[in-house]
Amino acid sequence: MNRKIVPPHLRFANLNEVAENGVAEGASHSRTTSKSMSNVESPPITPRNPAFGTPSSPLSPPGSISSFSPGHTPSGSLTVPPNQFPFPDVQGHLSGLSSRTSSNGELPRKSSFGTGSRPNTAGDHTRPSSVRLREAFASPKPRPLTLYSSVQDSTVKIQRERPKSTMWTPEKTKEKPWLETRNPYNRIAYFLTYGVMFFGIAAGAVRCFLGWRSVPTLKGNLCPVMDENFNSEEGIFGENGKFFREVDMSGFGNGEFEMSTNSPTNSYVRNGYLYITPTLTSDVIGEAAIEDGHVFNITDCTFNITRGASYTDESKTALTNISAIGVDQEFDVAGYQKACSAVSNATSGSIINPIQSARLSTRLSASIRFGRVEVRAKIPTGDWLWPAIWMLPVENAYGGWPMSGSFTPASSCTNSSRYSSDSFASSFFSTRVRGACADFDVRGANYVRGSLNWGPDHSLNRAYKTYGWWSMRRGSYDTDFHTYAVEWDEDFLRIYVDSRLHHLLDLRIKKSFWELGQFPPMVQQGADTVALHNIWANGTKAAPFDQKFYLILDVGVGGTNGWFPDGKEKPWYDGSQTAMGEFWRARHEWYPTWPSDPEERSMVVDYVKMWQQC
Repeated sequence: MNRKIVPPHLRFANLNEVAENGVAEGASHSRTTSKSMSNVESPPITPRNPAFGTPSSPLSPPGSISSFSPGHTPSGSLTVPPNQFPFPDVQGHLSGLSSRTSSNGELPRKSSFGTGSRPNTAGDHTRPSSVRLREAFASPKPRPLTLYSSVQDSTVKIQRERPKSTMWTPEKTKEKPWLETRNPYNRIAYFLTYGVMFFGIAAGAVRCFLGWRSVPTLKGNLCPVMDENFNSEEGIFGENGKFFREVDMSGFGNGEFEMSTNSPTNSYVRNGYLYITPTLTSDVIGEAAIEDGHVFNITDCTFNITRGASYTDESKTALTNISAIGVDQEFDVAGYQKACSAVSNATSGSIINPIQSARLSTRLSASIRFGRVEVRAKIPTGDWLWPAIWMLPVENAYGGWPMSGSFTPASSCTNSSRYSSDSFASSFFSTRVRGACADFDVRGANYVRGSLNWGPDHSLNRAYKTYGWWSMRRGSYDTDFHTYAVEWDEDFLRIYVDSRLHHLLDLRIKKSFWELGQFPPMVQQGADTVALHNIWANGTKAAPFDQKFYLILDVGVGGTNGWFPDGKEKPWYDGSQTAMGEFWRARHEWYPTWPSDPEERSMVVDYVKMWQQC
């Protein structure tokens, strides 16, 4: 049977007593203010609702305790666990009871907030009117139960389940042995990945080491033959100069469109560099004279010394004398006219060489038989230019070109990368015979080529067996200086650019060139069939490259020998009888690609060095 108990009016402990004893004792709960002791009123202590002492489920409604308000008598009961009510006097009355029921209506109060006073409370305990009672704390109003509120009120933090890594590691296997069992291939993948990485690094290191060890080097001592840095023009040109200006209009056997002059406009030394600069002939004689009605005789033609048309033209007779300066050769009138003069005629389509350039050689000053040549240079910019660093024999000991051989440490065409061959057959043919600026691919100033020319006859030139190239993937050779070098002796011949590891050609001479060439036993010469014999039988296994060679530096323009294969961008055809005129008439296409600054369209040489094996 529940017993209805009217709770007494609660009084509050004196602050001093609370400070001393920690809790108010006895049944006196009023706070007295007297004249003898004036205590500053502290904020009343808020009794805590027993219902908040125990946690409740976020999905269950709060206790059925309504806020006290005048004129409202809520129904319901308040269950107070023993020893949990905050007031000692009430706790004493409730000893031995498990619960009590209290009507909120028996605790009348007026809401006087804002008036500055609180009402007196009537009951079985009288309290002074000066004492203001603390409002009993009421439970909060019930809130609507939603998923959001229940999650927010819950003390359990919901965590998102994340996928677990299945990658095998030794640490994870110790912590989770089941991981390896679940995916048995993780261990294999782990060791395979790192094994391949280790093998790749080791293989690269071995390859670099073996590549470095495999690079051949010259044996014995090297004696300097030339070391020119072009600090001054003195001693460079003229009589007894280190560089001989070859003056010729014959095309040098390649059908080139330029004439080489001794003009200081086309070859000069400035600011510590040697310049070879192509210019327009029309700047000297006018455009009209180039195409019709003009006879041009080149000054100081060197035909008797150089015989330029015989350099690479198999149809011309090469020099055979020991001195190689042509003074004891029979005078060739037809050769002289072609090499030293030209007539323009609009009817026949013949024109005067439209470009002037320079061709410098060490023929009369320096040559070597086995050794090293090094040239540091920057190639020119502009379409259809043909810069070359190459070498020819001082004596044609084995006969005319290509029997006595020639080799090119570096040559290039300076076209932009848009130029490519339009004909596969044309590119293939030009590659096999003399080499091409575009071998099946787009190549221009980013490409340099090295090659050897050799054979018992012009139709049996085996240059396609001994050539190579190096290209820049980012950039081109006309924007900066690069070092071009050749080293050779009886055992090897190596051409490279910048580094000995960047070789254009690496030829090991293990057998004679006659064996390497695999020439047929019989050849057709006109209507006759003749037997071939080893023309290098009296030389070493390096023949024909066992003789003295001199250096040539030049900038050619165009040509009909296949170096520039026929294509849609090319303004002339090699087989045309008026190829030079076709090139000149298309000048509005190619001349704008030549820089206005002469030094940018020049081959600029920083130094030339030659060493003889000794």
